Amino acid sequence: MSSNPHLSPHKGKLLVLTPGMGAVATTFIAGVEAVRKGHALPFGSLSQMQTIRLGARSENRSPLIRDFLDLPPLEDLEFGGWDVFPDDAYEAAERAKVLQSSTLDPLKDFLHTVKPMAAAFDRQYVKRLDGPNVKKAANKKELAEALRDDIRKRLEETGASRAVMIWCGSTEIYLRPAACHESIEAFEKGLVENDPAISPSQLYAYAAIMEGVPYANGAPNLSADCTALEELAVERGVPIAGKDFKTGQTLMKTILAPGMKSRMIGIRGWYSTNILGNRDGEVLDDADSFKAKEVTKSGVLDTILQPEIYPDLYKDLCHVVKINYYPPRGDEKEGWDNIDIFGWLGYPMQIKVNFLCRDSILAAPIVLDLALFLDLAGRAGQKGIQEWLSFYFKSPHVQMGHVQEHDLFIQHFRLKNTLRVLGGEEPLTHLAENYDLSENAEVV
Repeated sequence: MSSNPHLSPHKGKLLVLTPGMGAVATTFIAGVEAVRKGHALPFGSLSQMQTIRLGARSENRSPLIRDFLDLPPLEDLEFGGWDVFPDDAYEAAERAKVLQSSTLDPLKDFLHTVKPMAAAFDRQYVKRLDGPNVKKAANKKELAEALRDDIRKRLEETGASRAVMIWCGSTEIYLRPAACHESIEAFEKGLVENDPAISPSQLYAYAAIMEGVPYANGAPNLSADCTALEELAVERGVPIAGKDFKTGQTLMKTILAPGMKSRMIGIRGWYSTNILGNRDGEVLDDADSFKAKEVTKSGVLDTILQPEIYPDLYKDLCHVVKINYYPPRGDEKEGWDNIDIFGWLGYPMQIKVNFLCRDSILAAPIVLDLALFLDLAGRAGQKGIQEWLSFYFKSPHVQMGHVQEHDLFIQHFRLKNTLRVLGGEEPLTHLAENYDLSENAEVV
């Protein structure tokens, strides 16, 4: 177990709140309950299944992350959320059609107990979605206060000692930071005045931060990544992270592109298209919502490949990204990539990738890891933007002036080193593996 004297121990229960109780959230909730009942293993979750090496390799210390760190066991998780539809977690999971009846039916009694609270929602921000389970208020300030009240009530109902919030809702329209996002005072004034630049997801982020609840954004829309909410998170001592869960096609890009760059293999073009038929696909069929997704998906390659440093290899790369709503496919998204590459003497080659993935199956363990790691960060006194969680996002939330890191392997290395430090261990550099630069040093 970790030995960080600055880390408050886990006690009681942890409430995981999800704005949005659709495919991703219900797959996460049902999955946790299935694991708790011994019906499945938490595949895809680093916090549950991955080991972490401590010290020199010769020490043979590689415990599971969950054994090294004082993380809440899955038995201590409670759930709550909001949705525009009143369906409980079982009904919503059935409607999402991600999990089969053989998985859901043994969990039915428990899932029926997880019912959504009325959502803070405005169709202006998600044009292809509407439902009856929506809060009414005179202005956005009142909506935010209602969300804060929901958090407090759900904590009381579940007996949880603290909470985290992970946005699992649909992608909102593309918004740029506006004047109301420049300071806490301007933001709160905008809430009272119903400023159209403040979207529902920002109401949830504000409510979470004000209640001392760590917050992560799993969608590409503007949420906590604005000056006002960043400052508020630091002021209130709350960890925040985002944005856009890294699941299908972008996950593959952050695996493949670093490999080609490491070998100095050139890339002339990368054409990506997707077909997706779930609620997310329907929402993204709106051009304004797709714009938010396009920005997070398209920025990955430039950051990894650094065309300004390697112009001969990547300067003129043609990168195209498309998403097509195709209802028969449901949650089983299919991503096609055609990559035109070149090697020695400029001779051309191609890579074809056909990734038949399940979006919510890939996202559910991300929700679990983020919930546990953000809670850990909060108990360790971390506040504001948690860049070390970039591993989980398409468009990592970083400090002003910092450059996003998209290389999955660098992200993973940083994630684990941060966990080592939070657990009271030294970070790894790997320099001591084969040599020590100091005089008269011995090989470790």
